[in-house]
Amino acid sequence: MSLNLDEKDLQKIIMIGDKVLIKPKNPNLQTSSGLYLPTKAVEKENIQAGYVIKVGPGFPIPLINEEEESWKERADPVKYIPLQAKVGDLAVYLSKSGYDIEFKGEKFIILSHTAIVMIVREEGLFE
Repeated sequence: MSLNLDEKDLQKIIMIGDKVLIKPKNPNLQTSSGLYLPTKAVEKENIQAGYVIKVGPGFPIPLINEEEESWKERADPVKYIPLQAKVGDLAVYLSKSGYDIEFKGEKFIILSHTAIVMIVREEGLFE
């Protein structure tokens, strides 16, 4: 499933919970022996790589207070366990776990943080 967004600014997109927005890395369309592969063949690989563009706040922590009733509205803000992925990281992820979206003619993937199997972080890459 592919979704086409008409928004003008990527900054308006807010990721929810443990979701991560990934810009796929340019796939290697040539094999080691020199054969060129069609784009669709490369996209069907089980593992892909891409750059983390946006990250959600993390996994919500349930507030437990034995003195309060569970049905009462709480004034405490929600707390989150932060995600390991950070903006600018190169993420290696399971390709079948994501949802494709198109934004300003570019392809992005929305993934759950649990679909990321490895992160390559270069300090100072985007500073």
